[in-house]
Amino acid sequence: MAAAIDLVADLGEGYGSYTMADDEGLLEILTSANIACGFHAGDPRIMDRTVRMCAERGVGIGAHPSFPDLNGFGRRAMDLTAEEVRTDILFQLGALAAFATAHGTKVSHLCPHGRLGNLVITRADYAAAMTDAVAQFDPSIVVVTQAGEVVTAAAERGLTIAMVAAIDRNYEDDGTLTPRKEADAVIHDPDVIVARTLRMVTEGTVVARSGKVLPIEIDSVLLHGDGPDSLALARRIRDELVAAGVTLAPLAEIVKGR
Repeated sequence: MAAAIDLVADLGEGYGSYTMADDEGLLEILTSANIACGFHAGDPRIMDRTVRMCAERGVGIGAHPSFPDLNGFGRRAMDLTAEEVRTDILFQLGALAAFATAHGTKVSHLCPHGRLGNLVITRADYAAAMTDAVAQFDPSIVVVTQAGEVVTAAAERGLTIAMVAAIDRNYEDDGTLTPRKEADAVIHDPDVIVARTLRMVTEGTVVARSGKVLPIEIDSVLLHGDGPDSLALARRIRDELVAAGVTLAPLAEIVKGR
């Protein structure tokens, strides 16, 4: 059983007058936040407000960099070079860090968004580019990932990693997420999502799409706030974990001492 776990969600994903989720509601539930850095969502005002709200509540601040794909919300594949990926991530990290400094705090972790997040798991050159950016900017930043190339790249650079669980996604037998193009990639039943979350955290296993039981390392649970019932589900997950005796803490505290 995990003695402690982080609850994280993607925040600041509006743009201008458009909003994506109930960030303030989520901040009453979360221990950490992945904050959009302007490439797939977010703008200076949203970034400033989101960082301020996190700082006021003691919620850990994480960068959520993306491909430069504002129209596609960072979900489209882009044929970028590894050098473009590295410098784009540095650009976004620097922007978020400026707001963190302005509010007396710092960026404690990084979790790539969307298609970039998918590709750093499978492409060694992208994984190297992302971890190079972190190592060059601030090697104390925790890299949030799943099983794949990032684990190797981070170890080579002496970076700390944290493993995140996608509780509403199906897994393949190799531990990767079922591609979204598959009809059953996303799980929608709240009872199933809650049960999977508790099993991941308290037993360290997840049932793959095939039915195979897989071991899973988990430091952080990824919640969502952009659906009609997602906030209620996030609260339920938090309550169920606490009732099961799980301690909730920001990601930086979970991985401290590694």
